Amino acid sequence: MSTSKPATRSEHDLLGNRDVPAQAYYGVHTLRALENFPITGIPISIYPDLINALAEIKMAAARANHELGYLSAEKTSYIVQAGEAIRAGKLHDQFVVDVIQGGAGTSTNMNANEVVTNLALELMGAQKGDYAKLHPNEDVNMSQSTNDVYPTALRLATYKGLSNLIEAMDYLRGSFEAKAEEFKHVLKMGRTQLQDAVPMTLGQEFSTYAIMLGEDIERVREVKRLLCEINLGATAIGTGITSHPDYAEIVRRHLTQITGIPLLTSVNLIEATQDCGCFVQISGVLKRVAVKLSKVCNDLRLLSSGPRAGLGEINLPPMQAGSSIMPGKVNPVIPEVVNQIAFEVIGNDMTVTMAAEGGQLQLNAFEPIIAHSLFKSAAHLETGCRVLADKCIVGITANVERLYKSVEDSIGIVTALNPYIGYANATEIAQLALASGRGVAELVLEKGLLSAEQLAEILKPEVLTQPCLFQNHIMKSSAVKQ
Repeated sequence: MSTSKPATRSEHDLLGNRDVPAQAYYGVHTLRALENFPITGIPISIYPDLINALAEIKMAAARANHELGYLSAEKTSYIVQAGEAIRAGKLHDQFVVDVIQGGAGTSTNMNANEVVTNLALELMGAQKGDYAKLHPNEDVNMSQSTNDVYPTALRLATYKGLSNLIEAMDYLRGSFEAKAEEFKHVLKMGRTQLQDAVPMTLGQEFSTYAIMLGEDIERVREVKRLLCEINLGATAIGTGITSHPDYAEIVRRHLTQITGIPLLTSVNLIEATQDCGCFVQISGVLKRVAVKLSKVCNDLRLLSSGPRAGLGEINLPPMQAGSSIMPGKVNPVIPEVVNQIAFEVIGNDMTVTMAAEGGQLQLNAFEPIIAHSLFKSAAHLETGCRVLADKCIVGITANVERLYKSVEDSIGIVTALNPYIGYANATEIAQLALASGRGVAELVLEKGLLSAEQLAEILKPEVLTQPCLFQNHIMKSSAVKQ
């Protein structure tokens, strides 16, 4: 029994000839990368924004080289058509090199060069691999180097990723704002160091989460602007070797037109080619978002603990059975998964830090792992924000009676009486309440420190939760016993 051998085509590189699958749009350089880097099994196609960015750069370079008289109108047209098709989602499955690779991203750039070339050849009516008609290096990679293409693509893709993250964070902020409004009159005890502190409203508690997200959105917007500075035109190390003196500005103009991003060329391309400080700063901001989001999820898990033996102040929407052995158990699985996203982002930040520090001289060879880490962090935070909003925050309910009773029973409300009965009397009342189990208000009345009318005025929910607005009025209008 004979088996037919898969159809192949022969391609050549500096190491010799290799057979490439005939139907593949990638070529020999990509084939060698597949063999050399079987690291994660995750291809770069998992990041479509990166693939689109590479296509956009090849389009802009072709147009710039044509404008300078180096590339024919025909070749330019087919390269641009191929790039547009890739931007529309075509052939993303042909971007097959591993997300973690040696060579500072050369394998990714060559994968892009080969796919664009072979798609353009197909559009011309030629055969894949007929590089005499259109060449991956000489035509598609003209006036470029991996060292300016790859970091520029990384910036474009990260810019898109941060834009998506900002939208998701704003969406989550809106869900917290809605809950803050819903719970604005629900009285509860605040806590510091897990001990009773002073009263507040559940709405105030949720409003802090909305404000926190708003602050972090501004931080993400700030670092997003750093991505607009590119080193395209630097070629190998920043001197612009093999490119026209006007190429950097012309290609920037075309890339801005294609992407709609207000790009600018770095003032010093040698510095820009070796510096990864922008990515370190972005990763640090993503870590900030992750840390604060995780803290919120810790709060949600704690506030919903129980249902009977914990705080039980709020109820998270039940999403699934919580145990294979304990009937009726429901766990806070949505906050838990967001916690885990945060842990990953914090780890990714360390990876970015070490990769940026590990660069040497005129190039950082470790940008692939920087890219992989940043893309994961932004994408997972984006999804986490939306999942947290849709599957948790919108469905939260408050145990109003339990919350109010915790205020009535709390010794912490004695703090609100400090301005009226003095710190020494308040301390004595707190000690008596703790020892006897009796209520603060009951003991204050028993000792004649305040009248029932005065207590009622001081312990109004609006006074307890906004004392700065009411305290002076009460002190002036009441005959307070000191």
